[in-house]
Amino acid sequence: MTESPASIHPDQLVASPAARDLLAQERPRITPVRIGYLALAIAVLIYAGHLSDLSFVELFQGSGTMAEYVTRYFPPNFSNWRSYLQDTLETVAMGIWGTLLSAILAVPLSILASSNICPAWVVFPVRRLLDTMRAINEVVFALIFVVAVGLGPFAGVLALFVHTAGILAKLFSEAIESIEVGPVEGIRATGASKIQEIVFGVIPQVVPLWTSFTLYRFESNVRSAAVLGIVGAGGIGVSLYQSFRAFKYQDVCAIMIILIVTVALIDTLSAKLRQHLV
Repeated sequence: MTESPASIHPDQLVASPAARDLLAQERPRITPVRIGYLALAIAVLIYAGHLSDLSFVELFQGSGTMAEYVTRYFPPNFSNWRSYLQDTLETVAMGIWGTLLSAILAVPLSILASSNICPAWVVFPVRRLLDTMRAINEVVFALIFVVAVGLGPFAGVLALFVHTAGILAKLFSEAIESIEVGPVEGIRATGASKIQEIVFGVIPQVVPLWTSFTLYRFESNVRSAAVLGIVGAGGIGVSLYQSFRAFKYQDVCAIMIILIVTVALIDTLSAKLRQHLV
């Protein structure tokens, strides 16, 4: 009578040569190197916490004061809602144009920053340029452009444009570097030029990801544009900063509620748009 699998002792099981080779090649999960990496990660976290002056005890002790401070924001004062709504629309407009201009510039920059498209002597300086554009915050760019073009939303648009172009170009180039080479090689076999390879072999593969990245950055730019008004770059940030300085916390609460509703609407519309385009 044949023994059932449940009645076979593990010592009686005989692995095939291929299975034994796979087991021999499998690396142990716990090794001295991995333990060393874990210890290094813990040390970095502890040191970063020290530099960041982390103190959850102080946070707990100050929770009562913080709660008392938050109560000053209620009830929200919507008496100037028309002005806040107009400023919010200006903020959204800044996000639209900042994102549009950055997406247009990000396309050629991402191609030049892709190692599977361009040679290393082109990729390296372009990537360093993108690093610079991403490393400098929008507020710093806004201060620079306020000096150049004056106070107002145009300075905010330019600040979002430069910073977001660096981010989108980086994301776009990563999408390009992960494409399937088959379609590109097929187009190349027909004698197509390099530009035709990019237009017909590369871009159709990455357009869905590019669209998703751009929509997400639009949401982020609306939030960022709300802060740029602090340095005079237009938008709802001007009213927000003035209300803070005047200790009008109920006005601040009303502005933040309008911003939250606006961002939530943009997020919902972006999700619907991604479903149709991606």
